Amino acid sequence: MKYLTLILFCLSGIASAQQFEGTITWTINAKITDPKMKAQMEEAEKRMNDPEMQAQMKQMQEQMNNPQMKAMMESNPQMKAQMEKIMSMSNGGGMESMIPKSMVIKVKNDNTLSVIEGGMMSGEVLYLKDKGTSYHIDREAQTYSILGKDNGDASKMNAKVSKTGESAKVAAYTCQKYKIEITEQGKSMTQYVWATTEIKGIDLKGLANQKMNGGRSVFYSEIDGVPLKMEMTTPEMVMTMEAKEVKKESLSASQFIIPSNFKEVKGMMSGN
Repeated sequence: MKYLTLILFCLSGIASAQQFEGTITWTINAKITDPKMKAQMEEAEKRMNDPEMQAQMKQMQEQMNNPQMKAMMESNPQMKAQMEKIMSMSNGGGMESMIPKSMVIKVKNDNTLSVIEGGMMSGEVLYLKDKGTSYHIDREAQTYSILGKDNGDASKMNAKVSKTGESAKVAAYTCQKYKIEITEQGKSMTQYVWATTEIKGIDLKGLANQKMNGGRSVFYSEIDGVPLKMEMTTPEMVMTMEAKEVKKESLSASQFIIPSNFKEVKGMMSGN
């Protein structure tokens, strides 16, 4: 999930020094390949489907509907949203439901709004160009948290980017394939990126000036164009993200603001 967070964060900041306005729709697919992890997830899912566990989950649901519990949850919208996600996953989808299923990136005036659907990371990531900051927004909980503050520790990740001689069509655009080899704290990951230069008005190289959560430098400055497909392989899993539609359209500026009644909280990816 750590590397998935890295990719989603990179894509959430795709707007930088650009004139493009519109929407890019992505699908996300993941497959666990590590036998040990796969066995653990299957065992966890088996326990989740056990009648005794289901009875406990049903009891918890009933407690959440208790007037006193409802009042307490309403006073803590972040807790309420997290509990509802857990209950939703326990009722269907098992461990696979922890992985996001899709993402929609909306771009306007150098700002982006990334809507992540499904999984534990569901919600929205808003990047505001004038503040140079990304925010995780939970509309159900009416909360937001600041992402990606730099703590100066940029030496933990090394990335080697190689341009291959392969190309492919993705969402009707011709894309060049790149290979990215990442080493972080002794662990390795291979990532393939298919990027196109046929979408005008998006400058991915602007991401080089941003910092990842934990101070990681973004390495996409070595890739020409806009990534439309990404395949990530780790010792534990294989994940693919692919753009299905790139639509140029006029978007409302109201989608790119944090509502004034939303409360700031410290999130899992928060840098504060």
